[in-house]
Amino acid sequence: MVAEKTKAGDVAEMSVEEKLKALYDLQQVDTDIDKIKILRGELPLEVQDLEDEIVGLETRIGNIESEAKTLQEAISKKNNEVASAQSMIKKYEEQQNNVRNNREYDSLSKEIEFQTLEIELAEKRKNEFNEQVTEKEQHIADSNVVLEERQGDLNNKKAELDEIISDTQKEEEVLDKRRGDIRGMIEPRLYIAYDKIRNNARNGLAVVTVERDACGGCFNKIPPQRQLDIASRKKIIVCEYCGRILVDTDKED
Repeated sequence: MVAEKTKAGDVAEMSVEEKLKALYDLQQVDTDIDKIKILRGELPLEVQDLEDEIVGLETRIGNIESEAKTLQEAISKKNNEVASAQSMIKKYEEQQNNVRNNREYDSLSKEIEFQTLEIELAEKRKNEFNEQVTEKEQHIADSNVVLEERQGDLNNKKAELDEIISDTQKEEEVLDKRRGDIRGMIEPRLYIAYDKIRNNARNGLAVVTVERDACGGCFNKIPPQRQLDIASRKKIIVCEYCGRILVDTDKED
């Protein structure tokens, strides 16, 4: 482990060898953190996907319930229209008993006929609305079944994830603290380069050792003279094939 540097000036004064050691230590810690994340697998993403799906289902159910409520209000309005038309028909029928001539009788008959048509139209619309309400209630029921299933899946996934997090939390906290300590030793420019290489590497390795005369990241052969340069620790050397930072395995183990 590199000796702890507490001042900003100490970082700038670090030798190349110390910088390489710090980078290698940081890589080791990041690799251990990666292993914990691999242990969690796709669970965090699956939990997020389920949470998003549940929110979507709840929104959909809420929208359908609102539409069903609007239809129920429309049905209630049609019921009022039917009741009003029936009341008018009764009124006109009573008036027909007291008409003075055929013209008044015919006029009332037309009013009764009009109100009868209004009732038929209102009843037709009521039936349409009722069918739509039934359809929406079925959609709500089906969606609630799916929602219940997804909620069960989410609870199971969360329990599984929480168990893994509980098992690894202490280790991860230790690693995070150690990472922060090492990170503070590395100058920003060098850390940015490390982070960029790491993000572009498929296996998350930005710093690798020389193994069997080859790069520990891409396994391409490294010329003997370049290996001597790496072992000397006089400058930071990257693999000419994959761009990873190379360190000497004998000195870094």
